[in-house]
Amino acid sequence: MTAKFGHHYIGGTWIGDSPNGMMPIENPSDGTVFAEAPQGSANLAIQAVKSAREAFESSEWSSNPRLRAAALLQFADVLEGRANEIATLMAKENGKVIEQARHEVAAGYGEARYYAGVARNVFGRTFESGTGKMSFMIREPAGVVSVIVPWNAPVTLLIRSVAPALAAGCSVVIKPAPQTPMTNAAVMDCFDAVKSIPKGVVNSVNDYATEVGTILSTHSEIDVISFTGSSKTGKIIMANAADTIKHVSLELGGKAPAIVFGNADLNNAVAEIKRGSLSLNGQMCTCISRVLVQDAVYDEMKERLRNAYENTKIGDARSIGVELGPIIDQANQERLMGIIDRANQEANMVIRGTTSGNDLSKGYFISPTMFEIEDVSHDLVQDELFGPVVSLERFSDEADAIEKSNATRYGLAASVYTQDLNVSMRLGRKLKFGTVWLNCHNRLLAEVETGGYRESGIGRLHGIEAMNDFLETKHIYCEVEV
Repeated sequence: MTAKFGHHYIGGTWIGDSPNGMMPIENPSDGTVFAEAPQGSANLAIQAVKSAREAFESSEWSSNPRLRAAALLQFADVLEGRANEIATLMAKENGKVIEQARHEVAAGYGEARYYAGVARNVFGRTFESGTGKMSFMIREPAGVVSVIVPWNAPVTLLIRSVAPALAAGCSVVIKPAPQTPMTNAAVMDCFDAVKSIPKGVVNSVNDYATEVGTILSTHSEIDVISFTGSSKTGKIIMANAADTIKHVSLELGGKAPAIVFGNADLNNAVAEIKRGSLSLNGQMCTCISRVLVQDAVYDEMKERLRNAYENTKIGDARSIGVELGPIIDQANQERLMGIIDRANQEANMVIRGTTSGNDLSKGYFISPTMFEIEDVSHDLVQDELFGPVVSLERFSDEADAIEKSNATRYGLAASVYTQDLNVSMRLGRKLKFGTVWLNCHNRLLAEVETGGYRESGIGRLHGIEAMNDFLETKHIYCEVEV
């Protein structure tokens, strides 16, 4: 690993300046500090915004879709060539189990290739309103985009914003999460290897607190903000953007229900729910956090899920076959254990998570937790807990399932388990969530839009619609003699 890893990347140059000190980078699987990264500052953020603006205004990037397509394809090739290295680094830095980390990197270069194709297919339209009266609707890049990335998926959640922004012709300034600057810098190094990208089109500045993020959500030269993270922070960013009327794309929190009907394939349902609730150790906005089960199979599902969770393989995220890695850090481990302790008093605990036993004491681990609860208004049901913790809830019929599933301020993702196609399609339409999977969970595709209802966000990422966040429509009108 070279010294530039973890550094800021501004105007095509690696910058190791750390006006606010160095950030220790922990391996959550064992609690050891394995690296340091320089903290950013408001001045570095302003420098990056200026670099992005100059590149957008003075280079051919914004007006040359073939250049953009070729650059994204080359970036994808470089990323794929370093996939194992970056996945291993990610597993070490944020605790994502290695199989999931490899899948994430693969999704990242797949996303870049998808938007390379889209870059050459940004079309406007024409309209003749009368004889010789011509309107031309042109799609233009919006300008400079700030991309604020969380720690839980530092490759795909970066590329799913950056790739459509670059495909549209924008320049970007990235703020990685303070927990994953090393993985972010490894991806920046892949961009740096693509010499056809003009210097300043891609920039990145670390931030430990809120100094850089505040600049990237308030600066007058930022045109679009693409943020993935908590609903609480999303509201702050939206308020910051209001003074300069920036366009905001927000994918925020979730409280995903899995709805299991009596005629479901229970073997499949248990496997999908276990996998869907433990993705990134339960720290993913689309993770299953509520399991709603119909009366007829409630007791059987409870025992099946108990057995599945009790037999989860827990350990170092880099070890092959591990199903559940660590929580991101000690503070969040302690926060979750407090929630589990309270749930033990206020709900019926089916399986209680622990931080001890086997190898759990070596890092920030929590074993799976599942509790029964009837009150859907309880904050244990309403709040995003962000860990391997699920509530088990009972429903009677289809109407009851819909009412209870929708009884939350979040609306990001849900899944339905039934062998009745009519039931599954009715729920697909009536559930107030941006994505509804049928008999599976967490199937995320570059070609298909993802986003939330209500407090889960604004706008869509992935797919063609993601380009809308980074494009403006201009109307040019003329009258000609005919």
